Amino acid sequence: MSLSYRYSPQAKAQTILYLRLSAVEQSTSAQRHQAESAGYLIDKVIADHSVPGVSTAFSEREGGKRLFESLRDGDVVLVRWLDRLGHNYDDIQRTMSLFFERGVTVKTIINGLTFDAQPKDAEQKTIRDAMMSFMSAMAQAQAISNREAQAAGIANAKARNPTAYKGRKPSYTRENIDHIKQMSDDGVGVNEIARRLGLSKFLVSRINKNPSAAYDALERWGIGAEVPQKKA
Repeated sequence: MSLSYRYSPQAKAQTILYLRLSAVEQSTSAQRHQAESAGYLIDKVIADHSVPGVSTAFSEREGGKRLFESLRDGDVVLVRWLDRLGHNYDDIQRTMSLFFERGVTVKTIINGLTFDAQPKDAEQKTIRDAMMSFMSAMAQAQAISNREAQAAGIANAKARNPTAYKGRKPSYTRENIDHIKQMSDDGVGVNEIARRLGLSKFLVSRINKNPSAAYDALERWGIGAEVPQKKA
């Protein structure tokens, strides 16, 4: 992917706080307050919401793109921890290298670590790169551990409760779906279909919008056309 940058050597260097939040409803204010309490003066906040750190490269995130476009030589990118840039070792390394090439220093709020774009000497560069590699590896290892723990938890839940993760048990049959599709194709309205089949209009509307999902739900529960269901 081609990334664009804007440079203004005469402009004052800026400190940009980058956040990767796990949900859209999460606020940036708490993490900004944490950064400011640690003594950082924030010029701009850029955030990504609900973006997988493992499967989505930093340069492909909307916030990541905006961050790259905002960078100037001498700027500081502030992150809570290096894993905010991703959970993939190679991607973190690529991202950090891009920052360094453009004269951008990266700092972490936790422990106040500094990854200087222009180390004073070869020894400082070696230390910086070694710490960066270690933290990148830790980020990926933690992501793998979390996935394995989640998979184990799901397997355990399924063993204890066979209906776990099947979703809500369907209150309709395969025959109902077939009838809904046929009547809808014939121009019958949702309310009339619901009246004829004895189903709620909301259920009929949902099935009509996505009959494939309705069939899939029946498959998950092993329900056939001959099995009557309780009204929704």
